[in-house]
Amino acid sequence: MACDLWLVPLVDVLCHSPENPFSEELARYDKALAEAGQSPVPVYSYMPGLSGDVAPVACFDYDALHFLRRAYLLALQGLEVTPVDALGGDYEELLEMFEGTAQSSHLVWHYDHAGAYVPLDFPHPVVNDELLEGGGPLGSSHGLLRELDLVAPAIGIDPARPPAAPEPPARHTTLEEPATTPAATGPFAREHHVWLGLHAAATRSLAQGSMIVFS
Repeated sequence: MACDLWLVPLVDVLCHSPENPFSEELARYDKALAEAGQSPVPVYSYMPGLSGDVAPVACFDYDALHFLRRAYLLALQGLEVTPVDALGGDYEELLEMFEGTAQSSHLVWHYDHAGAYVPLDFPHPVVNDELLEGGGPLGSSHGLLRELDLVAPAIGIDPARPPAAPEPPARHTTLEEPATTPAATGPFAREHHVWLGLHAAATRSLAQGSMIVFS
């Protein structure tokens, strides 16, 4: 099952437009951030080279995303990170054993098919009942990038010199169709593919002032 990541430029040409398709989401995010004592989602009056166009940045499958989340939890706890071919009971056990850790992680505690990361730095995912009923926890692009850097060595990536990210999908990938096949090989090929996509999204989110959304 495929999962697309899109970048939504947080520029006034989009965010202040009466036709902004993300207006309801942004209002929910601002409310949740205010309740958590955080600043609202930043909207920029001008970003050189950016329009209000929403663009895809990565595509991977849901299982591979959970493989990377599993690797993160193991690495964070100082446990050996071993490759897997399929999700098994050990992942569910990890989520139960380290539930508090999982719920404080921007990488792990996030809905697969909805929700967003915003270019604000806050320590843990922001949640309230309204978010959980809709798109799920709101993550920080800064926090996501920190967690990607932490797990990188455990799956054989140097976060200071990451490989080039895969090309973004040319079109929207439907939920039912297969995701992009990883170009890399090796025991952690699928984790690499997801890591590179998320890293590209988080890096560009911070550089451009964009929001990352799942689709």
